Amino acid sequence: MTNIAILTGRIARDPDTRETKGGTNVTGITVVTDRPARDKDGKTYNDENGYTAKESEFHRVTCFNGLAKTVGQYCSKGQLVSVQGRIHYTQWEDKDGVTRYGTEILADKVDFLSRANGGDNQDAPPID
Repeated sequence: MTNIAILTGRIARDPDTRETKGGTNVTGITVVTDRPARDKDGKTYNDENGYTAKESEFHRVTCFNGLAKTVGQYCSKGQLVSVQGRIHYTQWEDKDGVTRYGTEILADKVDFLSRANGGDNQDAPPID
């Protein structure tokens, strides 16, 4: 059995990088993907500008260790990336005792499909 997720989309906001008490680097990004919007009959339709209407989905992606450092250093909002990893589900209780659930992608690989917006990232890994 295999748990593989592959996403290609744009980063919704600048990466959030931190270090755990144990010294592990962790970086979180949100990747936005689009798909054609459908009406109640399941058909695609055009927006007011004549383009196929789209629905966006926001995916939480978490990177660890060296990948976390690289993504945190060289990625920024609006950058096109491809993420390969696995789907991970979490469960916790909030401060009011309510059980909450979450889903994220634990990244194994992040490919930069465009340069970061703004800033100087000449030392960034090459784009394939």
